[in-house]
Amino acid sequence: MKAVWYERFGEAADVLVHGEMEEPQARHGEVRVRLHASSVNPADTVLRRGMGQISAPRIIPNSDGAGVIDQVGPGVTRFAVGQRVWLYNGQRNGRAFGTAAQYIAIDERLVTPLPDSVSFVHGVTLGIPCMTAWVCLFMDGPLDGKTVVVTGGAGAVGHYAVQLAKWGGARVIATVSSAQKGDLARKAGADVVVNYKSDDVVRTVMDATQGKGVDRIVEVEFGDNLPTSLQILATNSTIATYASHNAQPVVPFDLIKGKNVTIHALRLPLMPPELCRTGQSQITQWLESGTRLHNVAASYPLEATATAHRAVEAGGKLGTVIVDCT
Repeated sequence: MKAVWYERFGEAADVLVHGEMEEPQARHGEVRVRLHASSVNPADTVLRRGMGQISAPRIIPNSDGAGVIDQVGPGVTRFAVGQRVWLYNGQRNGRAFGTAAQYIAIDERLVTPLPDSVSFVHGVTLGIPCMTAWVCLFMDGPLDGKTVVVTGGAGAVGHYAVQLAKWGGARVIATVSSAQKGDLARKAGADVVVNYKSDDVVRTVMDATQGKGVDRIVEVEFGDNLPTSLQILATNSTIATYASHNAQPVVPFDLIKGKNVTIHALRLPLMPPELCRTGQSQITQWLESGTRLHNVAASYPLEATATAHRAVEAGGKLGTVIVDCT
């Protein structure tokens, strides 16, 4: 098969190689997927630079993919050859072979049916961003009647979090950094949009909640945003955070205890498998129950995977950078 790989860590242009390698075979509990598309998450570029826990002679990058099952291993009960699927955590949590290739063999538990109404190009944008959004929103139970703040409401995770929260019955407040991103958040269903660069976030949120504060925050920047978060959280509320550039924030225990706040600092590959399977099932329900928005920032051929990685590292993108594996 055609694939992209690296044998040492470093910059994309220096270490990523495009060539031929042996096709994988589905083992017990695995399916093999003929990939139509792969996508590049920021974490994929971090792993390529050597800041992860994977060490192998050859590593195929990228975690998320979409395609058609063409081989079913022994013990597989949920899938059959010919099914359209999306998958996540392809190259993550100790797995060396990701989705920047024509085929991947992967545990069936990381694979989810893709409705016929969703293209492979859109299906590949689900993966880690949509799963992360679902876990952040629903790991503490239903959302009906609650108010949720989604920081970075136009980002890959945030854009899905806005849509899923509205589907779950929540009132959604999204924070963004520009008018263009504000438009994306509104189209996704945000009830209130706050430009944190020009607006008073605390005042806007507290006015929008009649002074009560919010029940949950889906957080893209835990450390820098924590002082603001503690001012807008209601009693018995939660923060679910999946990123923080500020790796050593000051956490004021008395303020957190005073509102009985729960903080989840989550890493998707370590989440309980039962919770993730519930998430996959509910994402399928969400996809099948209406028209959904999937943002694609750019698409590159497989041999240009290094360019795709650089596009993600450059920042400023709106949507997911994808790789055509066909």
